[in-house]
Amino acid sequence: MTEHAPPRTREQRKQDVLGHLRQDEDAWVATASPDGVPTLVPLSFLWEEDTGTLVMATRRTNPTAVNVTPGGPIRVTLGPTRDVVLIEGEARILEGRDLPAATRDAFVAKLRWDPRSSPWVFLRITPHTVRAWREVNELADRDLMLSGTWLV
Repeated sequence: MTEHAPPRTREQRKQDVLGHLRQDEDAWVATASPDGVPTLVPLSFLWEEDTGTLVMATRRTNPTAVNVTPGGPIRVTLGPTRDVVLIEGEARILEGRDLPAATRDAFVAKLRWDPRSSPWVFLRITPHTVRAWREVNELADRDLMLSGTWLV
């Protein structure tokens, strides 16, 4: 039988989640078409602490962008399978010219990639739910944000 580390407090999990959001570069992003066809893709992201949103870029014609145009539900996961961060929220499509210059500059600086020209669009993702767990002993208290409000 595998022994697991003691469960983290919710406060520690929130700090670990914020660490992933600040430091990780890539996430898995899931959306679904209006008729329910799922799409799962990796995308690079920027966490904007002051707005509490994630910013990503994808081609305008990719299923991820099409599925949330002009806005729609989205799921994002960060971390490895033994340190899961699951974010559910709402995505809005923004043209490069509609994204604040400071956000564009931070995106380019973090990811060393400038998708400001067509055919790229930005996704601004507002989290509504954030869950985090490592092992079964953390499942009971995995909810860290509900209805857009941090619980800790």
